[in-house]
Amino acid sequence: MQESTQESTLPGQETTVPGADAASQTAPEAALPDTQQPMDSTDAQTTEPQATDTPQTADAGQPQQASADQIAQIVDAEFPTYDKSGTGEVNKEEFAEWMVALRSASEPGVDAQSAEVQGWVEQAFAQADTDSSDGVSKEELTAFLSQGA
Repeated sequence: MQESTQESTLPGQETTVPGADAASQTAPEAALPDTQQPMDSTDAQTTEPQATDTPQTADAGQPQQASADQIAQIVDAEFPTYDKSGTGEVNKEEFAEWMVALRSASEPGVDAQSAEVQGWVEQAFAQADTDSSDGVSKEELTAFLSQGA
């Protein structure tokens, strides 16, 4: 059986959520009782599926890709927390704090001060600030985070 994966991405990063691997889908021959033999391909057509053939779901602890509506709801709820200046836009520092928090949620232990993360935040801010106002509005942030959703 082929391994299935579901991708979850935020702009600038990729997170893959693994499905069930082939080893968890079938029992090894050594684990079969002495009286039971492994099925061949002709047996598979007449045999009912076993419990191990049930599709596996993604790990509950792994992030899943959010829909555009879910992203909009989260931005609406969280925006006031990060818009500390109360201007209706998050400035570069406020934006950086939010993006590092999001990235840390999907990559625990990420170093917010690393050159790689700082560069990623700079690129993300430039992409999100579509009107070049040096601030990102709710609408701009929702559109930015919804890319690929």
